[in-house]
Amino acid sequence: MKNYFTEADERLKWKTLSEKVILNTIVFDVTVHENQSSNGVKGDYYVMKAPDWVITIPEKDGKFLMVKQWRHGEKALSVEFPGGVIDKGEEPEAAAARELLEETGCKAGKLTKLGKVNPNPALFSNHVHIFLAEDLVQTGKQELDEDEFINCMELSKEEVLEGMGTEAFPHGLMAMALCLYMKTQK
Repeated sequence: MKNYFTEADERLKWKTLSEKVILNTIVFDVTVHENQSSNGVKGDYYVMKAPDWVITIPEKDGKFLMVKQWRHGEKALSVEFPGGVIDKGEEPEAAAARELLEETGCKAGKLTKLGKVNPNPALFSNHVHIFLAEDLVQTGKQELDEDEFINCMELSKEEVLEGMGTEAFPHGLMAMALCLYMKTQK
């Protein structure tokens, strides 16, 4: 992979002088970092710390298996690829397989890691690991968490591509996952 950063870019880096948790929630912590630039400028910067997440792109017969669920921040239903939080001590690939099974009732015969991204490096410290799931086997049963309510559907790849960025497909990380999928299909 090409290195885009040069020695001259080293002066762009900031050093963390202190870090303090100011809010603990079940989903993430909010921290304040006192940071200092290489030329001495100091400031407080707020960072949300959360566990890493996974997104699984289930591909079956030239279509994608998608999930529909309520998103509290958007206050709307959202069409997405299956995904969720990586449990403490769990490897990303195991989490991708688990989330796929829980949300869709499918097991993947083959999981391929497509990449890892930060959801918003200005605000978040965690990463999202994206996997392609192939050779799906339907077990016939979802295993949802108590507060998860999900319906599944199959959509053509064209429908998903056309839908990204619309009211039904508002989740930016799903667009990123689709981008990584398309990169592998060249």
